[in-house]
Amino acid sequence: MENDNKQSNEIQVELSEEMAQGTYANLAIISHSTSEFILDFIRVVPGAPKAQVKSRVILTPDNAKRLFFALQDNLAKYEEQMKGGSGNKTANFEDFIPPMGGVQGEA
Repeated sequence: MENDNKQSNEIQVELSEEMAQGTYANLAIISHSTSEFILDFIRVVPGAPKAQVKSRVILTPDNAKRLFFALQDNLAKYEEQMKGGSGNKTANFEDFIPPMGGVQGEA
């Protein structure tokens, strides 16, 4: 009877067909204020004069930190799987220069 009264902590996540297709972005710009982190996902097309923000995600600092750790964990697993293989490996991000030159964004 006690189990019937407890609320489940599971969240059912629904993914529409349109959302399941995803959106391609090849650049991310991250900014923050005192209360939130803003992640702009951008598609840069070579030769185009402008790049278009395809998605903006706004997170609390706590959720931004959770995302950071989840990405770190998944990148480590990815790199371990690719070790010794000929697949894509993550880039040396210290040498990364955005394809648009002086990228400036405002949130």
